[in-house]
Amino acid sequence: MPEAKKRQLQILKALLPYLRRYAAYVLLSFFFAAASAVAALYVPILTGRAVDCIVGPLQVDFEGIFAVLKQMAVVVLITAAAQWLMNVCNNKIAFQIVRDLRMDLFAKIEALPLKFLDAHSHGELVSRMIADADQVSDGLLMGFTQLFTGVITIIGTLLFMFGIQYQIALVVVCITPVSFLVAAFIARRTFSMFQLQSQTRGEQTALVEEMIANQKVVQAYGREEAVQRQFAAVNARLLDCSLKATFFSSLTNPCTRFVNSLVYTGAGIFGALFAASGGISVGQLASFLSYANQYTKPFNEISGVVTELQNAIACAGRIFDLLQEETQTPEEADAVCLTDADGAVSLEHVDFSYIKEQPLIEDFNLSVLPGQRTAIVGPTGCGKTTLINLLMRFYDVDGGCIRVDGEDVRHLTRESLRRSYGMVLQETWLREGTILSNIRMGHPDASEEDVKKAAKAAHAHGFIKRLPLGYDTVITEAGGGLSQGQKQLLCIARVMLSLPPMLILDEATSSIDTRTEQKIQNAFAKMMQGRTSFIVAHRLSTIKEADRILVMKDGRILEQGNHNSLLAKNGFYATLYNSQFIQSDDADAL
Repeated sequence: MPEAKKRQLQILKALLPYLRRYAAYVLLSFFFAAASAVAALYVPILTGRAVDCIVGPLQVDFEGIFAVLKQMAVVVLITAAAQWLMNVCNNKIAFQIVRDLRMDLFAKIEALPLKFLDAHSHGELVSRMIADADQVSDGLLMGFTQLFTGVITIIGTLLFMFGIQYQIALVVVCITPVSFLVAAFIARRTFSMFQLQSQTRGEQTALVEEMIANQKVVQAYGREEAVQRQFAAVNARLLDCSLKATFFSSLTNPCTRFVNSLVYTGAGIFGALFAASGGISVGQLASFLSYANQYTKPFNEISGVVTELQNAIACAGRIFDLLQEETQTPEEADAVCLTDADGAVSLEHVDFSYIKEQPLIEDFNLSVLPGQRTAIVGPTGCGKTTLINLLMRFYDVDGGCIRVDGEDVRHLTRESLRRSYGMVLQETWLREGTILSNIRMGHPDASEEDVKKAAKAAHAHGFIKRLPLGYDTVITEAGGGLSQGQKQLLCIARVMLSLPPMLILDEATSSIDTRTEQKIQNAFAKMMQGRTSFIVAHRLSTIKEADRILVMKDGRILEQGNHNSLLAKNGFYATLYNSQFIQSDDADAL
């Protein structure tokens, strides 16, 4: 079996469980499709009867014609009602399946390990959830709306034609396979083109999302023209593959129409010969030609459906590729919920690397007592942020283990572990909503008074009160008109509101002015009392009061001790500290 065909069958098999959920609607759609097709096919019979009521000049059976017209009106109404109900069922099937796909996609993204999200473009993932899902919806809608009706119409017209004159019907049947061969030939060649179109569209979405999110950086480095050239190149490739896919798929309709014209011509010629010899009446010939015309129409519609389905299947393939990605390590069935943590943390012979061939942390050992403040310092790339990721279990260790209160974190539920930590990162993250809801993120049930106390402790209350609606001011996920420092103060207030037993401060005051930073450090000092704290800092002056300072380099602990003991050693830490101190003095002198 060709690889492309095998791939399509795999995708359709993956889509089948979603279809089974709405089996009742599928059956109803099939029933109404059959009812509308049969009712529509009965009209030519009535037309033939009406024609046979006209024998010649002044020989017209008007009563018979009026009786036929009444029957025709009832049949037309039944056809319209059945088609409307069929469309209602098809809309429910298509849009509910796509809704389920998007729900599963979103749930999958939530369950994917961070290493997958770090390695894939966010815009490309958004493209799968939005654009590709829309294409699947369009394909399903066309498939159910036109495919069912088309197949039933073909079968029905054949039965009626054989009932009128089987010899002429055989002529029609003999010419029909040519239409199937043409449609199949084109469909085989369009799938790969639509697949490439879908991939390139995802690449374009990823580029647009990346550029919009980082427009400041683009403009700061004068990269507008380079980015435009990059976008133009992707856009040109999308144009090329889209034109090819559309061109080849557009050949289906005219090719099948040509074959259909041959069918109608053959039926007309042989029918006229039979009518001339008295084999069928003029009315029967009129009915037969009408059926021959109706018989060919579904092939045009089905050929269009096949083209749309090729696109939908290609997009569905990208969706199922994401759904089949390996999720993060599942929690154990007997995972323990961590409550009221004391804050004792230990790392025992921990090994970890983002890329197996490039070891980062090897045989790392650390023991932190409850309530102890541990600062982590070192040059860029030494593993400081990686250590934080491991503590929060955003990544699992490759070897060894991390324990909290003596329990291996892999035996704890992720939610309870992460709720036991309060984290303020250098990169702020806010969601669209009010200031109040953003601070409440980690403690949704907190009262407004508690929120204000936390904001005051974080020195954010002052600027919040100056906003148009105070705590009810709505901000965007990018922070709206807030400065980077103000956004960071909101993140600090968020942690101060929840007050978990353990804290992680990763350059938490990097975007705050020196005067406010001193106030925040005082607030942090109060907050850290009795809480196990991990502090990542580049400005070594902010960690003098830490109980223990870990000096990291190349994924291992080079030195450890308190500020004074490390300075007395006159080692790597002393070199780092003195270099900053000298730079600070030089800056003051300037």
